[in-house]
Amino acid sequence: MKLHEYQAKQRLAAGGLPIPRGVAVTTPHEAQAAYETLKDQCGASGAFVCNVKAQLHAGGRGKAGGILVARSAQEAAECAQRLLGKRLATKQTGPEGLPVSLVLLDERLDVAKELYLAVTLDRFRATLIMLASARGGVDIEEVAASDPAVIVREAIDLDRGLAAAQHARLAHALGLSGDLAVSCQRVVEGLWKLFVEDEASLVEINPLVVTTDQQLVALDAKIVLDDNALFRHPDLAALRDPSQEHPLELKASQIGISYVGLEGTIGCLVNGAGLAMATNDIITLAGGSPANFLDVGGGANVEQVTSAFSIILADARVKAVLVNIFGGIMRCDWIAQGLLNATKTLQVQVPIVVRLQGTNVEEGRRLLQAATSLTLMSVEDLGEAARKVVELARK
Repeated sequence: MKLHEYQAKQRLAAGGLPIPRGVAVTTPHEAQAAYETLKDQCGASGAFVCNVKAQLHAGGRGKAGGILVARSAQEAAECAQRLLGKRLATKQTGPEGLPVSLVLLDERLDVAKELYLAVTLDRFRATLIMLASARGGVDIEEVAASDPAVIVREAIDLDRGLAAAQHARLAHALGLSGDLAVSCQRVVEGLWKLFVEDEASLVEINPLVVTTDQQLVALDAKIVLDDNALFRHPDLAALRDPSQEHPLELKASQIGISYVGLEGTIGCLVNGAGLAMATNDIITLAGGSPANFLDVGGGANVEQVTSAFSIILADARVKAVLVNIFGGIMRCDWIAQGLLNATKTLQVQVPIVVRLQGTNVEEGRRLLQAATSLTLMSVEDLGEAARKVVELARK
């Protein structure tokens, strides 16, 4: 689960990390009042300048026109008016963009240097890792791709945390010394503590800036929480913004199905994450393109199977469906019954290739063979099933 920038900054501030002063608002009138509030908080006697930043779960806002500058309360209201209620398309959202229902007004700081700092999971090495770079800012993804050596990685032991030598290496990687190195250690420790306590999968500060008066401040922040841990954090779960999520992915999560929409034309209904990834791979190897990753779960019931099928068919790009089930805990006859239920209530106009193996497989096949109105093909071999569904999708 992703947090908005203003929510991520609130989490940083709660952990004692320095952030710019800011106010999140939902209307132009609130933006006008927030400008005056910020001006007073910052002690500005004359001209005061603030950012007006669209809040959405995607990067690249600045280049897409999602970050504006206001030099008066009236300008703040006008900037908010330009952003609120619109859909902002960035390089991370795709052409459809994401809706903007909040904007963040925050003070503009005099920046001397932009840095990068983050904690995340290193899935290749099965460890937690701190990332640091002296080249932070809006182009960090390009920097990581073109010159990965400039990003220093420090593996972290969950029980011990960061050692003194690691703090020294991180400060050196960021080009910080003296008082700034001491401040860096506090920021690193605060970031690590927040990552652990919130059970996050990513806590990122980009940029972490050195101001002209030699202060370290988290100018922007991103937090991604582990969905599987949210039951322990109802306060964090309450921060979810459904408007920023793909409608089908949101519906799937609400009924306990793992679904990620992709760009292809072949819908996939599979039980088990590993089998689902393998199914996507074999479709690709057969010359097709999967429309989704969908793991209905090892113990799904008929209702969940029916719901999963309805989610797949709700994607207008789907031209054919591959159902690939290995029945262990999952029963093949439940899958078959779910398919039959779905076709009774949905207008199924795409071919379906079904590959069932495992528990109650013969009963499942019998149910499908008896349903003469269902446009499907039962195939035992996975490779053959993939080749067939690709052929049907092209037709």
